[in-house]
Amino acid sequence: MLHAIRTMGHGDEIVIADANFPASTMGPTVVRADGIGAPSILEAILAHMPLDTFVDEAAWRMEVVGDPTAVPAVCVKFQSLVKKLAGDFEVMPIERFAFYERARSAAYIVATTEFQLYGNIILKKGSFGPGNSSPLIATEDFQIGLDIPNL
Repeated sequence: MLHAIRTMGHGDEIVIADANFPASTMGPTVVRADGIGAPSILEAILAHMPLDTFVDEAAWRMEVVGDPTAVPAVCVKFQSLVKKLAGDFEVMPIERFAFYERARSAAYIVATTEFQLYGNIILKKGSFGPGNSSPLIATEDFQIGLDIPNL
């Protein structure tokens, strides 16, 4: 998982998918997270990856088929985690097939064993920099203009 986050660039997207999501047929590289729920993976990713602040939307969830105004409990949890760990971002609903289409162009899909329906979210990666670093990247590297850890 850390390798996937580290290899992504600014603006790349990552999908966290529930157990029903057709991850293996979408196209992007699939990272298996068997035995782990989607909220736990979201929390782990947001601990190491900022969301994109240069766009109007940086997180999306799949809307409920037949009831686009419904917000499943798992999606309420997504919103809570995004706000807590990434800042004032709204997790935007998008229609099911539009979600699938967007997922096809993601850098990675993390396939979880989340059994709550609609437990899917897409995140757009932001930039690291001074004041916005990650444990994946040593702070000293920014001071000398590198974006990779010293080895």
